[in-house]
Amino acid sequence: MKNIVLFASGGGSNAEQIMRYFSQSKTHKVAVVLTNNANAGVLVKAGAYNVPALVFTKDELNNGNVLLHVQAFNPGLIVLAGFLLKFPADIIAAYPGRVINIHPALLPNYGGKGMYGIHVHRAVLENKEKESGITIHYVNDNYDEGNTIFQQAVAIEQCLTPEDVALKVLALEHEHFPRVIEEILNGSI
Repeated sequence: MKNIVLFASGGGSNAEQIMRYFSQSKTHKVAVVLTNNANAGVLVKAGAYNVPALVFTKDELNNGNVLLHVQAFNPGLIVLAGFLLKFPADIIAAYPGRVINIHPALLPNYGGKGMYGIHVHRAVLENKEKESGITIHYVNDNYDEGNTIFQQAVAIEQCLTPEDVALKVLALEHEHFPRVIEEILNGSI
């Protein structure tokens, strides 16, 4: 059984899809959800799937305490699913090639510090892009600069608001993220 360690900061819709997808798996499981937000909706969703959850502070993330918690779950893969803090170098170094993230745009465009959620969708719309999409990528020491694992585009010409773009992109995230995680764990990507 390969363990997945999920990091999330908010509502946890991607985390929920991942927990649902792997809830019946015989080979992979979500072992824990880690969050920096004591009010995150992902905590309720983890409880619904009987997945343990841990809340930590930014200081604990940066002083090595969170790395100790991660190590206790022996992750096959660490997945950032709406995690908004800069991911610490000590965890990346301890798990090379085993930390991934999903970004709500087609990187390398619309990535970097401050480019998350509605900020990305607003920028895409303001630049009159014809499509947006998702990028699943490895995490390195720089925001959104790790090697791309998977991208999927969606037409957004009919979108009038950033929220319209967000709905289309979220549908792609939910459709593809769990499957790509499984393919990585199976060694097929």
